Amino acid sequence: MPKLSVIVPFYNVQQYAPDTLRSLRANAREDFEFILVDDCSTDGTPQVLARAERELPGSVLIRHGQNGGLATARNTGIDAARGEYLAFLDGDDWVAPGYYGQLVAAIEELGCDFLRTDHVQCKARGRTLHRVPHGLRGVVTNPRDAILPADRTTSVDYAYAWAGVYHRRLLEKGLLHFTDGLRTAEDRPWIWKLHREAESFAAVSLLGVFYRRGVASSLTQIGDVRQLDFIRAFDQVVQETAADRDADRLLPKAVRTYCAIIAHHLLNDGKFEPSVARRMRAMSAAAIQRLPQDILADVLDTMDLRRSSKLRRLRRTSTAKAAV
Repeated sequence: MPKLSVIVPFYNVQQYAPDTLRSLRANAREDFEFILVDDCSTDGTPQVLARAERELPGSVLIRHGQNGGLATARNTGIDAARGEYLAFLDGDDWVAPGYYGQLVAAIEELGCDFLRTDHVQCKARGRTLHRVPHGLRGVVTNPRDAILPADRTTSVDYAYAWAGVYHRRLLEKGLLHFTDGLRTAEDRPWIWKLHREAESFAAVSLLGVFYRRGVASSLTQIGDVRQLDFIRAFDQVVQETAADRDADRLLPKAVRTYCAIIAHHLLNDGKFEPSVARRMRAMSAAAIQRLPQDILADVLDTMDLRRSSKLRRLRRTSTAKAAV
């Protein structure tokens, strides 16, 4: 059994994939495998990956017959992974030399189910350090305790799957797969499930992942209908949290986060195509009506005026339309 499986989906990242693959070569070990998933790329990415399959030690190349999105591509990699530990990387990002060896050493020393790490966000020539929003470092903790408080940024808001490493026992418990077909916000139901159901985790000050922002092919830069999968993702978060044994404590956090994401899209609806913006508003209005209304009222009372006003207006409009 390999010590570590690194799962790396690629889709139309010909420009960036060579950097990603060079960084993997600088992390290669005899007991590491790199599962490269080509999600039916239509540019030169397949040729880049074919060369990597020959040159990158421990590489396994899997090709999708049709594009399935990031969640589905990650699941393909998870199903093929043989490692004691699993990690993720996106096909346009990169890692520092020797990073994965340090990551494995850290989780083996702590003996927890999963480990979360800081990362560097890269946009053009700018570099910004982003830290795990968890105060305790190098201390094994119950993941459920890191979900709250509801009105502060917590570990479930730091949803990046590639910022950490995960023991295989989580896969065996059914906690590592992503919701198939989600095109955006795929990390959100996933990180909530980990924090509700895993037994132990830790955050460490290990820096080595470089997250590339502003990539033209990234869904964060595209205003088409795929962006609206955030509704399905957060519906799942709310539904699963509502069924949790601690729903009375955890649900306000889930509702508040959902409202914050809806407000973000309402305040930035100019990034969407006009027809998609209209659909986003309609779907968001319906989502607000589905939320527990008593919790929603409390959330709106405690949010800042700019966001709460947008959400209240949308709520009134949808309520009026329903009455008519």
